[in-house]
Amino acid sequence: MNSTITNDPRWRRMRKRDTNADGTFFYSVKTSGVYCLPSCKSRPANPENVAFHPSSEEARQAGFRPCKRCKPDQFEQQKGKYAMRETIQYMTRESSLGLTLVALSDKGVCAILMDDSVHTLTTDLKARFPEAIVKHNDAALRETADAVCSFIDQPKGRFTEKLDVRGTEFQRRVWEQLLRVPAGKTASYTEVAMALGAPNAVRAVAGACAANALAVVIPCHRVVKSDGALSGYRWGVERKRRLLEAEGAR
Repeated sequence: MNSTITNDPRWRRMRKRDTNADGTFFYSVKTSGVYCLPSCKSRPANPENVAFHPSSEEARQAGFRPCKRCKPDQFEQQKGKYAMRETIQYMTRESSLGLTLVALSDKGVCAILMDDSVHTLTTDLKARFPEAIVKHNDAALRETADAVCSFIDQPKGRFTEKLDVRGTEFQRRVWEQLLRVPAGKTASYTEVAMALGAPNAVRAVAGACAANALAVVIPCHRVVKSDGALSGYRWGVERKRRLLEAEGAR
């Protein structure tokens, strides 16, 4: 093993195929004669065959040709697109309802997700924001996560932190209607649809509840069946039951 290479922080980012490292450096592989972006999906190279380059121009001057798979020579043309990508920062921590992920954009809290698996939570987050650069950052999220977990413990009133709510026009109308349902009360999917002036949109209301990325803060847990029975909940019916009990609704 070439310790000079493997001890270089760039080696770890290359092995992780870190897309955030693209453009910050390039690496070449002596045996193949090509140079690549750090995120290249090609078969990992042995460290004794790897060299790092601060620019694609330097890699070419060293005699390497661009990889046909990751096309590092095209990165300079595309980097404006990458520079425009937003950054979503997140952290996970335990709340009274279990493992909770809190995510923050430049505009505010954009996701509050709950599950029993960190992997499932982060996969869900990335699927909801496919064009964003998603970064784990406990330090930036600690105070916000504290506020979220306190609200989960006592989900009454409106969450006071700034939110970044994203959805279709109809979804946003549904979520605004849910915010009008006070803690301790529930509404049926039919009642929500009728309040929106769309009595035939019961299934669409259910779909908007399922699409909600801001658990508890947008209280889709307060929507029940017409007979008052608990229906499905994106983060589990048991969590829904516990929330309603905490609010005194059941």
